[in-house]
Amino acid sequence: MTFQPRMQNKISGFSVIGGLHRREWNGIIADVWDVKCDPHAGGYYVSEDPRMFIVLDAKGAGHCDIRLAAKGKAEVQNEHRRALSYIPGGTEIWADLVGVQYIRHLDLHFNLDALSRRLMEDLEPSRFATPRLMFQDQRFLGLAELIAAECLNPQPRHDLYGDGLTQAFFIDLMKIGKSKPRKRSQLAGWQLRRAVDFIEENSARNVRLEELAGLTGLSQSHFSHAFKASTGVAPHQWQMNARVVRAKQLLRQNGMSLTAVAAETGFSDQAHFTRVFRKIVGITPALWRKSRVS
Repeated sequence: MTFQPRMQNKISGFSVIGGLHRREWNGIIADVWDVKCDPHAGGYYVSEDPRMFIVLDAKGAGHCDIRLAAKGKAEVQNEHRRALSYIPGGTEIWADLVGVQYIRHLDLHFNLDALSRRLMEDLEPSRFATPRLMFQDQRFLGLAELIAAECLNPQPRHDLYGDGLTQAFFIDLMKIGKSKPRKRSQLAGWQLRRAVDFIEENSARNVRLEELAGLTGLSQSHFSHAFKASTGVAPHQWQMNARVVRAKQLLRQNGMSLTAVAAETGFSDQAHFTRVFRKIVGITPALWRKSRVS
C-alpha cells in the first residue's frame, strides 16, 4: 500500500495559494505549501508519522514571529524567516503566527518502516521521540531548499535526484552512521521480525519459502540459510513449532477431538499431528492433554 501522511489538524486563518506541490520518494513524502496568513493565524496539528516542518520564507509588515509548542512543553519562539522543526509521530503541535502575512513551508513525512528496509538498519524508536522546534541549521536549510525546488519543478529531474536529497536529509537528521558489520548469513532484525510474524500468522497453511524470501528482499537460498543462522532452526521447523504452540492452546479445551485440533492447526491428519507433536514435545498430544487436566 502506498504511504500517505496521516495528519489531523484544527487550524484557522490560513489560505493556501496555488494548491499543494507534492513529490513522493522511497519512504519520504515532500509537500510544499504557499500560505496567506490572517493576523494571529494558528491552531494545532498532529501526525501519526514523524515529520519535518521547515519554514523556507515568511513575510510580514514588521518582524515575523512564529511560535510552536508541543503539548505539555514550553513554547518555542523564533523570529527568523527560516527555521526547522522535527516533530515525532503522535506529538500534538500548537502553532501561533504573529505578524506573518505569508509563509512558504516544506513538510517532510517519514515512513519509518520503508526507511528501515531501505537503509537495512533497525531504527530505534527512542531516536525519534524528542521534538526539536524552530532550530537553525544552514546545511539542512540548504537541502530543504533543493527538495522544495524539485517539488516545484515543472520538469522534474530523475527520481534518484529527489530520493538522494531526502535520504541525505533523513540520515543526517537522525545521525545514522555506517551499519555495524554482521555475519552475512544472519537476517537483519526487521527481516527476522517480518518473517517470524508472517509464519506465525499463517501457520495453519503451508507457508512457501518464496513468500518469506520476497518479504525480506532475499533469494530463497540466502533467506533459508540466514533464517537458520538467526534462529537455529529452518523456516519449516519454525512453522511446525508455531503449530504445536497453537495446538497446545486448543488441547486445553477438552471439547475438541485430536482430529479437530489437527485440522485446525494445519496438519494433514491426526497421525501427522501426533508424529510432529511427539517429536517436538516428547510425548503424544493425548498424553500431554491428560497431564494437564489430571
